[in-house]
Amino acid sequence: MLSVQPPQPVELLLLTSLFDKAPKMTHQFPSLTQALKKELSDIAQRIVAPGKGILAADESTGTMGKRLEKINVENTEENRRYFRDLLFSTDPSISDCVGGVIFFHETLYQKSDSGKLFPQVIKDKGIVVGIKVDKGTAGLTGTDGETTTQGLDGLAERCAQYKKDGCDFAKWRCVLKISESCPTALAIAENANVLARYASICQQNGLVPIVEPEILPDGDHDLLRCQYVTEKVLAAVYKALSDHHVYLEGTLLKPNMVTAGHSCTKKFTPQEVGMATVTALRRTVPASVPGICFLSGGQSEEEASTNLSAINQVPLHRPWKLTFSYGRALQASALAAWQGKAANKAAAQEAFCSRAKINGLASKGEYKPSSAADKASMQSLYTASYVY
Repeated sequence: MLSVQPPQPVELLLLTSLFDKAPKMTHQFPSLTQALKKELSDIAQRIVAPGKGILAADESTGTMGKRLEKINVENTEENRRYFRDLLFSTDPSISDCVGGVIFFHETLYQKSDSGKLFPQVIKDKGIVVGIKVDKGTAGLTGTDGETTTQGLDGLAERCAQYKKDGCDFAKWRCVLKISESCPTALAIAENANVLARYASICQQNGLVPIVEPEILPDGDHDLLRCQYVTEKVLAAVYKALSDHHVYLEGTLLKPNMVTAGHSCTKKFTPQEVGMATVTALRRTVPASVPGICFLSGGQSEEEASTNLSAINQVPLHRPWKLTFSYGRALQASALAAWQGKAANKAAAQEAFCSRAKINGLASKGEYKPSSAADKASMQSLYTASYVY
C-alpha cells in the first residue's frame, strides 16, 4: 500500500529551497599524492633537524657585487665562484649545524676547484640543496613605494627543471615595510596571495617552498608596532596558504624577527625581542609547520645569534623548530677574513664554521655570548630598503 506524505508547511519548503541554493563548502580535490606529501615533509624535517639551519647563498649578481666591493674585490664570475667554493668546501662537520643551502641560479651550475658541481659538493655533506626562484620586486601602483614579487610566469617549468638538477627546496621573498601608511591592506593581500601561489606550484613539482614575507627593519617604529604588523602579515599569509590548499607539513617559514625599526631610539633586549617574536608566531603560525627559519634582516652576526638564542629560551610552548636562514649574518666574518686572497682561505673557512656552529647552538637556545666576539661579528649589516 502506498504511503502518502503529509503536506509540508510553506515555511519548511521555503527553508529547504534556500538551503539548496546556499553556497557549498569548498572541496579540496586531491592534488598531492601521499608519497609526494611524505617526500616534502621528510625534506622539510631534514633541513630543520635539531641544531640545524640554512645558509642563504642566493645573493644575486648585483648584491654579491656590493659584498665584494666592501673588501675591494672585483665582481667577476670567478670571484663569486671562488667565495662560494670557500663556503661549500669547508669541513664536513658543517653539516652538524647547516641542514640546507639556498643557491642562486648561476651558482647551481658552477663547479668547485675539484671539478665537482656545487650541488653535489653540498649533497655529499648530507645537506639539502635549495634554489631562489623569484624574479625580484615590482612596484604596486598607487602605494607609497610598496611592492609585490614577480616570477610566477614559467615557475612550474623552472621548478621541474631545478628538481631534475638536484634541488629539493625553493625560496621566494616578498617584501613589506612599516611606515605611517604602510603596510596597506593591498600590499598584505597581494603578497600573501603571491606567496601561496608560489608555494602551491613548488609542491606540485616536488620542492619544499620556503615562504618569506619579510617586513623590512627600516623606520623608527617600536617593538610593539612591529609585532602588530608581523601578526597581521602572517595571519594573511596562512589564510592564503589555506585557500590555495598548500600542504603545511611540507613548507618552511622565513620571517623577520620582531624587532624595533633601525631608527628607533629605544633599544630592546634580546629577551624582549624573543618574547615579542614568539608571541606573534604563536598567534598566527599553525603547529603543523615544521620549522621557522629567521632571516637576519641586517642585524650584526652577533646580534642575530643572540636574538635567535633568546627566542629559543622564551618560556612559552613553541611547536615548531625555530632556527636560522642567514646570508649576511653567516658570511660577514668570512668575507672580512678572506679579503679576496687565496692565502686567507683557511681563515675565512674557520670564521664561517665558527659562526655556523654558534647559530646551531642558538637554534637550541644554548648560545651564550662572550665578550671575546670579534669586530666583524659586531658590525651592523643593515642596508636601507634592502634588495636581495
